Amino acid sequence: MTDKESVTADKSNGPTGPTARRRQLGIRLRALRETAGLTVEQAGSAAGMSSANVSRYERARGGVRWNQVDQLCRVYQATDDERRALIDLAKRSKVVDGWWVPYAGRLPSPMRLLLAIEDEASRINQYTAGVVPGLLQTLEYASAIKETPGSELPPDDVTDYLSMRMKRQQILARPTPPTLDVIMDESVLHRVVGSPGTMTDQLDHLLQRGRDPHIDIRVLPFAAGAYGAALSSFLIYGGQDPSLDVIFIETSAGSLFLEEPEAQAQYARASDFLRREALDPDASAQLIAEARKMHMHNK
Repeated sequence: MTDKESVTADKSNGPTGPTARRRQLGIRLRALRETAGLTVEQAGSAAGMSSANVSRYERARGGVRWNQVDQLCRVYQATDDERRALIDLAKRSKVVDGWWVPYAGRLPSPMRLLLAIEDEASRINQYTAGVVPGLLQTLEYASAIKETPGSELPPDDVTDYLSMRMKRQQILARPTPPTLDVIMDESVLHRVVGSPGTMTDQLDHLLQRGRDPHIDIRVLPFAAGAYGAALSSFLIYGGQDPSLDVIFIETSAGSLFLEEPEAQAQYARASDFLRREALDPDASAQLIAEARKMHMHNK
């Protein structure tokens, strides 16, 4: 498929969310600029816009003005067909109906981007070494996760945060939900979050969600040993086009969104490897049930 065909395919391969369109647009604008042999500063000057805006468009950050996309395409000497396709992407890249939009003014930029990408993903792969994934947490479990000292949220913000956490899970109840493939380190099952009762209910919830046909839950057992691929938690959000996969990593210093082809390939390999090393869903469910009995006994 040519670059031009990959852009226009957005209109023929079914619905694609505004964030994915914005990212498609950014990839193509950067490719056109590099083909034209221009720096970000040179492109901005020639198009009558700031270099910061050129960079922002290429990184798919924030809103897009279609008339500026039109001007950039003319500077880059794009064909008329490609220019029209990119303008169409720009016009259809505004998020207006995301469930999180009413919260947008109170959300940090990384969280807004995460929710937009998650809302549009048709497949989600996650490895977690710390706690149960947010999409599978009970409210009581989520409420019991302790904040790092110095970064605690005010009570009102905690309420909003938990509300958003629960609303995020609604994507799993859609008529056509994303596939969710989760690999959890066995330590997640044993770490007491809240109380033994909280853990019992949480593991019950995991067993129930694991029966959904679009959800695959696997446990990486202690007996599997330690692997470099399992040193830190990560999420892979994807859709029809693997080149638009996003890897999300949350650290104590902030959030990372990785979109480079090398990172996509590296984390895809890590996810595939951990999936092979983990127990299958049935054996995982047995291990979860055993951990549940332990917490139930300690209530």
